[in-house]
Amino acid sequence: MTTNESSGSVVRRILLGSQLRKLRESRGITREAAGYSIRASESKISRMELGRVSFKTRDVEDLLTLYGITRESERAALLGLAKEANVAGWWHSYGDVLPSWFQTYVGLEGAASHIGIYEVQFVHGLLQTEGYAHAVVVRGQPRADADEIERRVSLRMERQKLLFSERAPHFHAVLDEAALHRPYGDATVMRGQLQHLVDISEQPNVTLQVMPFRHGGHAGESGAFTVLRFPESDLPDVVYLEQLTGALYLDKADEVAQYEGVMGRLRADSLSPSRTRDLIGRMLQLL
Repeated sequence: MTTNESSGSVVRRILLGSQLRKLRESRGITREAAGYSIRASESKISRMELGRVSFKTRDVEDLLTLYGITRESERAALLGLAKEANVAGWWHSYGDVLPSWFQTYVGLEGAASHIGIYEVQFVHGLLQTEGYAHAVVVRGQPRADADEIERRVSLRMERQKLLFSERAPHFHAVLDEAALHRPYGDATVMRGQLQHLVDISEQPNVTLQVMPFRHGGHAGESGAFTVLRFPESDLPDVVYLEQLTGALYLDKADEVAQYEGVMGRLRADSLSPSRTRDLIGRMLQLL
């Protein structure tokens, strides 16, 4: 199974959930009533409609019946979508080190046609070298043993294959200058990381900019965030906000628009890609 196929299952899950929600609302049926019809809770219906859980064929069949979808062609299309949505992603094998709330993100990341990120604390995971990633994981997981650390680093390296795949997304990263100065690992690790940023920024699908200290205050005062866009017209843009023990996925048009506006101002105020490479080059000379 390819990365795109397994990531696509997450998108299909979200699309199916969205269609089920629209059908329920068009019939004036509450989540509680829908849950009762499939012997489940209101909260499960909510998770299904958000695409956060897998779908049982029987549950989808019962919901379609409840919503009055009796035409065989319509039912077959949605049931087929449910089957595709249940395909396990490649990241499933990393379930021991991958929290459930992040599995959704990995799937969306792999299915996106455009990924825009703003990062403050450290270099973004898709841009990290193995040595730098190891230092970040050790710092963030002080109680983890050597095997767990290697598993987490391996997962991060696997995610990076996305940027070099046949259907690689456009990846536009804005890093606060602080992320380049804060050391993770020794000087050799940092030198390797900075050189990697220069090298990968030459990729045609990668745009790298740095928000310099000299700019002062800027639009990214709310912290790090990611904006994901998808080739499917039915799937809205998603803003991903990571927290210590969970994450927020925003897809309401007005909320997404605010973050896209911030991203636009960050890009406008940051160093251009060529000046970003010049800055990193000067930093390399000092290491």
